Order: sequence, then C-alpha cells, then structure tokens
Amino acid sequence: MTGLGAITPLGNTVQSSWDAIVRGVSGAAPITRFDASALATRFACEVKGFDPAAHLDRKLAGRTDRYSQFALVAADEAVRDAGLSPADLPVPERDRVGVFLGTGIGGIETFEAQALTFARSGPRRLSPFFIPMMIPNMAAGLIAMRYGFRGPGHAVSSACATGNHALADALAAIRLGQTEVALAGGSEAAVCALGIGGFDAMRALSTRNDDPATASRPFDATRDGFVLGEGAGVLVIESLEHARARGARIYAELCAVGAAADAYHMTAPDPEGTGVRLAMQRALDESGLAREDVDTINMHATSTPLGDHAESAAVRTLFGSHADALLATSTKSMTGHLLGAAGAVEAIWSVLAIVNGLVPPTINVHERDPACDIALALGTAVRRPVRVALNNAFGFGGHDTCAAFRALDA
Repeated sequence: MTGLGAITPLGNTVQSSWDAIVRGVSGAAPITRFDASALATRFACEVKGFDPAAHLDRKLAGRTDRYSQFALVAADEAVRDAGLSPADLPVPERDRVGVFLGTGIGGIETFEAQALTFARSGPRRLSPFFIPMMIPNMAAGLIAMRYGFRGPGHAVSSACATGNHALADALAAIRLGQTEVALAGGSEAAVCALGIGGFDAMRALSTRNDDPATASRPFDATRDGFVLGEGAGVLVIESLEHARARGARIYAELCAVGAAADAYHMTAPDPEGTGVRLAMQRALDESGLAREDVDTINMHATSTPLGDHAESAAVRTLFGSHADALLATSTKSMTGHLLGAAGAVEAIWSVLAIVNGLVPPTINVHERDPACDIALALGTAVRRPVRVALNNAFGFGGHDTCAAFRALDA
C-alpha cells in the first residue's frame, strides 16, 4: 500500500479524517442537502464543505454524479500521495496501472432527479448525461481517463462489501502479472431523499433525530439502526518489487482478502455469523497468519441489532480466548455507514492503525450489549503496537469479506 486518499463525513482528506477519528468525533448531524422533514430519519453523516468546482473543471463537475466526484477527489489524493501523477510516469508505465473502483448504489441522486424530471416534463427533458452519470462503473472510468491509466480494471458492486472486493480484485490482478500498480476503492453518495427513504422503509436506519451525534452506537444495547454516510476511499497497491524500485513510501502490506457468502437472507445476517467466520478464516489462511497474530479488527459493526450480534459471535467463535486480547473497533460510530465506500475507507483506517500504532475508538457505547463479548477500544483511541489488522466488510445479499493487512518488515 503506497498511496491513500479519502473524503469522508469527518474531513475532505485522509489526514483531516484520521485526526477526527482518533479524537472520537461524530460526523452525524441534521441533513442539509435537501428538505428531510417528511422522512422518519432526518439526519446523516454528510460530507461537509465539499465544492466540486474546487477539484474539477466546471464542465466535468456538471456531468458527473456526486459519487463520481467523491471518487475523483479521493483518487487524486491517493495518486499524489503515492507519487504516481502522470508527470512522474511515462506512457508505458501508465499503461500498466489498473483501476478497480466500485459503488454499492451508484448515481442514485442523478436517478432521483431525472425520475422527477421524467414524471413532471416527459422524456424529452431527460439529460443526455443521465445514464453516464448514474451507472456504477463510471467513477472507475473517469479515474482512468483523468490519468491515462490503461491497465485492467472494472467496477465492483457488492453492496457494502464493495470496497474490500475492489481490493481483492486489484490484488489478484497484480499477483497474476496483469498489472504492477492498481487503484482500488469505493465511493458512495446516497444521502438523498430516495436513499434515506428507501432505507427508512426497511427500518434499517436509526431514528434518533433528537441526538444525531450519538445515533451510531455499535455494540450498544440500545442501538436502533445505522446512520447513512457518504464519501470515498481509494488506495494505491503495487507489487513490492515495483514499489521498491521507484523508492515509494510503503504504508503496509495487503496480505489477502477472504470472502464468503452467508447464503441465508437478502438483508439479514446469518445469526451464527458463519459466512463472516469463513471470510476471516480465509483471509488468515491465505496470508499464512495465525489467529494470535491479529492485533485489531475494524469491525463492519453498523449499529444494527442483528448485525453486531452476528459479527461478534463470529469473532468469538474463530478467535476463542484471543478475542479478549485483540482490540476491535467500529469506526462507523463516527463516520456512519458509507455503504460501497465503507470497506475502502475503513481499510485506510486499518493501514493507519498499523502505521501509527493506534487503534481508533468506538464511540457512543453507553450500555454495552453483553452479546457483543469481545475486547473493544471504547471511547478513546488506544495506543498499542499493531502489526496485523483485519478489516471486515459485509453486504446485503450475504456477501462477506475480510481484508488482512500487515506491517512490512524492512
């Protein structure tokens, strides 16, 4: 891992977001981007102070959905962080850089606006950019166009497992020799009336409108649903040989991404957490890591009653007594749930936990759920050596993933 880029509800860069994560800041607040008064949930974790015109030319900004704009901004930070700007790379090198960038929903804000236009004014008023702005592969395409990266790549869409699946595909492409460098990640911008309303209809969201900042409370006995967030995370991955040859700064090693399926229900997790356990076990097996090697897990833990139970049960089953020694956390307590961007953004926090020797806190745990009986960093960040970090990401449809990161020995 040689480059990191993010835009989150806590900051518009990796560093500003990480600083807020370490301080235990909540990104949840009343919705400002549209009138949410008719909705059951009237708050979210919005990206704040974002002006696409500050990052994109006016024409491109007007022809891209918000999710693509986030992806482009995060990719730009990651590319600069890795020292991979086109000025630094001759054309043959750019031909070997792949882009694996996914989304859970894609351009839902564009879809919402164009559906309303169609209903009010008919098909002749639809924008010719409606489809290109909406489709889930456009962010990956735009990133490749922006930098002239002609390596292999595609869009991944596996709901909230998307970010980890993108990492898995990038890792596979490098190991197969299809490319030596890849951008991988996810982006999401579903904080719109249709997005909030749809999740409300499922009764998936918290309705703590009187106190949004404490609404995302993973592992708390009084949790009542997740808080929708938005943003993007992009990571630059390259072969060790390539990174060392160009003198790149290396954050950590992506060892493996384990994957499994619940094969249980469209939206509810397997109560036993079987698929989750298999994904974590496969990540360890492929990495050659022992259970006792794991220092921290950034849990998927979204603050839903069923999900936190199932994941905690899987961790306890797999790690046994070591579940009391490793230190788990859920950064969604601060960022909310970024859906298709969650896995990528939380992969960045996992990498930075290794780099900084710091496990981010889980905030808003006021009454610990006894069923979530694993060791947690509660309230404040915990300074401790972190050599191995796992990052869990699960999606509707029962898609379970676990990415394993390790400090790279000199």
